[in-house]
Amino acid sequence: MYEEAAIDRLPLDLLAYIFSLVTSFTVSAQASGVCKKWRNAVNQSMARRQSLSFAGWKMDDDSTSRLVHLAYNLKELDISRSRWGCHITDNGLYQIASARCVANLNSVSLWGMTAITDSGVVQLISRTSSLQHLNIGGTFITDESLFAIAERCHNLKTIGMWCCRHVTERGLLVLVNKCRKLESINLWGTRVPVDCFIALLTISPALQIKPMELLLNAQNPPPLLHAV
Repeated sequence: MYEEAAIDRLPLDLLAYIFSLVTSFTVSAQASGVCKKWRNAVNQSMARRQSLSFAGWKMDDDSTSRLVHLAYNLKELDISRSRWGCHITDNGLYQIASARCVANLNSVSLWGMTAITDSGVVQLISRTSSLQHLNIGGTFITDESLFAIAERCHNLKTIGMWCCRHVTERGLLVLVNKCRKLESINLWGTRVPVDCFIALLTISPALQIKPMELLLNAQNPPPLLHAV
């Protein structure tokens, strides 16, 4: 006669809490395949999560989107690329954009996602309304993404654009002019001139421009050399 295992006698809520302590997505996927109760518990544990980070995990568009769709209460989403990490494309961002949690996200990191373009970023941003922190550094986005962020993310406080070499002064001016709560912007490795930083500070004098050298150069331009 089959004797029910002790863990199977646990209430669903308690089982879901146990699975919420599991940090491996592989283990969670394996647990989902054990039985219907475990699958429901894993899904419930995902629904409770307020933060998800796929940095360092080998994730694709479908697997990432599936987990995000389960995380109804998600506030922070990190799908940054690391050496072994996520390989997300615009298709993945399209799928994520339709998730229930997207409107409530306050932090998103797409750092290093070189396979995404303005199309995917704009689609995702169009569904956000609570975003305060955004990292799109190391991507090939252009001013098109900045225009979408400026129109939608009025609560934005920080944005990272490390090495976003296709953004221009025009996009940055629109961004800072419309995102009036913006406190910090990382422009390391961009190709915008020092005059742009001066213009940004004219719009928002308290804005922190990183790295600090850019801010110092904007505030203290080198003296003009006079011909002898």
